[in-house]
Amino acid sequence: MNQPGASAGQHPDGSGRKVTMYRNGSIYTAADPFATAMVVDGDTVAWVGSEQAATSIADSSMEIIDLRGALLAPGFVDSHVHLTETGVALAGLQLGTVRSAAELLDAVAAVGGTGTILGHGWDETTWNDPTLPSLQEISRAAGDRQVYLSRVDVHSALVSPSLAAAAGLEGLDGFTGSARVVRAAHTAARLTARKFPGHDRRRYQEQALQEAASHGYVALAEMSAPHICGPEDLLSAVSWNDRGDQPEVLPYWGELASSQEHAKAILDGLGTRVLGLAGDLNVDGSIGSRTAALLDDYSDAPGQRGSLYLSVDEASKHLAATSALGIQAGFHVIGDAGLAAVLDALDAAAAEVGEQRIRAAGHRLEHVELADQSSIDRLAKYSVTVSVQPGFDAAWGAPGGLYEQRLGSRSAGMNPFASFYSSGVPIAFGSDSPVTALRPWSSVRACLEHSNPEQRISARAAFLGHTRAGWRAAKHRNPLMGQLVPGAPASFAVWEVEELMVQVADSRVQSWSTDPRARTPLLPALDTGSDPRCLQTVREGRELFAHESLRV
Repeated sequence: MNQPGASAGQHPDGSGRKVTMYRNGSIYTAADPFATAMVVDGDTVAWVGSEQAATSIADSSMEIIDLRGALLAPGFVDSHVHLTETGVALAGLQLGTVRSAAELLDAVAAVGGTGTILGHGWDETTWNDPTLPSLQEISRAAGDRQVYLSRVDVHSALVSPSLAAAAGLEGLDGFTGSARVVRAAHTAARLTARKFPGHDRRRYQEQALQEAASHGYVALAEMSAPHICGPEDLLSAVSWNDRGDQPEVLPYWGELASSQEHAKAILDGLGTRVLGLAGDLNVDGSIGSRTAALLDDYSDAPGQRGSLYLSVDEASKHLAATSALGIQAGFHVIGDAGLAAVLDALDAAAAEVGEQRIRAAGHRLEHVELADQSSIDRLAKYSVTVSVQPGFDAAWGAPGGLYEQRLGSRSAGMNPFASFYSSGVPIAFGSDSPVTALRPWSSVRACLEHSNPEQRISARAAFLGHTRAGWRAAKHRNPLMGQLVPGAPASFAVWEVEELMVQVADSRVQSWSTDPRARTPLLPALDTGSDPRCLQTVREGRELFAHESLRV
């Protein structure tokens, strides 16, 4: 079904430019809310319009694709992923459905072959008994093989004694002699478990990219960092862009700079261009692993307030250095204490290099799950983009869920999407894959169905946050990216849909309409119980994925 190298705008053998007409569908475009057809010339959108007009301009030189009522819309951009980690999670032991330590150990024991056992996705908050297995139990289940099993949030893991020894965990912060490791011990264990041969790394990354393409993604922001992987992983991820037959990789490198000269040295030493020293440069950890830095105790762990990995001074130097160079900086920040540290760092950096340089650099923060209105206002002051993950609320925001377990009443303030929008904070959406799956329509639905009704946003706002906003967050040079208008890059996806409608998130008003007189482009109905099926994904005229039914 997937045909890398085939093209919507170029013959498969690469000879000559091809023109493709899509017709008899619905085109999501600001150029014409009634559009049912679109023409792609090479790598560019050449025309959008009506079925009647399409009939008049169609000719035998074009490939004509009958959409049969399908939706053709801008391709999705995921603003936060980890390619290799995603591939490992797809290929490895999937632990999202285990509900006890015994089930987890059975899954480990059933793994065949030799070498390190890699798994992902366990979440003890969904178990009847949250007791984790011991080192000895994992050793018996694995037959002394090295084992690395990341928690769903990938901020802690379960390891075997053999991996603990190989990674030198004894004496490291976060290793207490149990199987669960956090902080420095988790970093060491992950890096040791991730010592792949180059061909394995490529295989994992390709699997992740193909998974993304099959779900309508045309670009992914890769959040590499030294504590996640080495520079060789980043170089491998970026090299996929040279082929052009996969979603575009938007690369970030999360390494701390202490000065302008240090930032230059880091950038020069990477061996490839990155969009910024941003992404998973951790200020704190995660709610699930209780390493997100909080101003008050965790509700289910009195006396614990998480971990602050960077000081205000360290963060401010990083922001000042990157702002002076005119490049993006950014941090992974989840808890309110972590956010307070970043905001103080922004103030300090602005005092050094000036507010205008801070705003012009287009800095970004990843996650920002717990933020009050005063903090949101300070983010808006500095034009900081927030890259958030709607799937987090869908997974953990329900009554009695992880957020409520860890935070009590504070859980109502998690992931304040509507507050970001109303306060003018630029917002872009992602999955943090493999933490949540590469399922863009599920992510859009999560925005509509936020656990806190006051933080719900419309489908249109959510869709823009998953498409055009992703390009803007990456400061892409072409302002037409993420739109389907004449002259724009032909990057889009085709979707088989049950119904199209205009949807809003406010229960006080009519929540949907199928009336085209609203002059608002229509989006799929997301209350049908299933996501739209991707029929084709095209990046700048080149087909990345095609379902077998597209050209039948």
